[in-house]
Amino acid sequence: MKRFLRLPLLSCLAAVLLTVTAFADTGPKDQLVVKVENAPEEPYYLDILAEGNYGEDDSPFDGLEWSYSDGEIAALDQDLLEALRAAVPEGWHACTAEGSTGAPMWGDLYPDENGLHTFGYHGVPDTYRILMVTKSGEVFLSGICTRKVLQSSVTVDWAAKTVTVPPTWVGYVLQFLATFAPTILIEGFLLILFGYGRQKRNWLRFLAVNLLTQGALALMLAWNAMQHGVTGWSLLPFVFLELVITIGEAALYSRLLTGHSRGRAVLYGLTANLCSALLGLYLAEPVWKFVVSIS
Repeated sequence: MKRFLRLPLLSCLAAVLLTVTAFADTGPKDQLVVKVENAPEEPYYLDILAEGNYGEDDSPFDGLEWSYSDGEIAALDQDLLEALRAAVPEGWHACTAEGSTGAPMWGDLYPDENGLHTFGYHGVPDTYRILMVTKSGEVFLSGICTRKVLQSSVTVDWAAKTVTVPPTWVGYVLQFLATFAPTILIEGFLLILFGYGRQKRNWLRFLAVNLLTQGALALMLAWNAMQHGVTGWSLLPFVFLELVITIGEAALYSRLLTGHSRGRAVLYGLTANLCSALLGLYLAEPVWKFVVSIS
């Protein structure tokens, strides 16, 4: 048993060393992406609003200085900028056109090449409104929206004057499936390679064990990813949980899988979990970013 455990232990330690690269200000930050459909044909500025009048806080952060260079600020349409500021309702402040309070953030008043307005960093408010002002003076102010995950997106339909916030559960479900499905596929493939795929009972026991262990782990990872993002540091607890699951599944398979020796069943459990864990660590961040981009 000690010989069987040596390789997974060393591999997990190597994975830990490879994934822990976060320092003082690295890792995912708060982000809100605003997509505009049926955008105005004339120039417009869009900003997100946070509660509280700008300047009431002791240490406000200038939104333009955080978002643009001096040259870019000078190139902004000053009349349009002032029109946007004038449209901010009492009790709110424009996070980019004016600034944020409590923590800094940056944002895009005008759309990028993909038609998106991205607002990011620590000062992105959890409760916000969206304000759009066109060159001709047309104004759209959304109702109050709530950001429930670390990074998310909303869609503004300029023609309909509506804001659509994707259901939070969609992101969680997509993250769970993207985490759980590869595990089942790779461990199921290895079940066949190890010679356990011919018996129906082995498949039923394999699915039962993975629904209990890997399903729970994928659920935890999905919640953590949507709430806090994915970094080397955030994955550390899951590395140790995966190690515990590896040992536990190897022990279970030694008793549940039939058709070959217990030693082969243990070796299957260790190999399958090691492969799925390394794949999971490799895919964790790109999967999370993909889920965020479509939810």
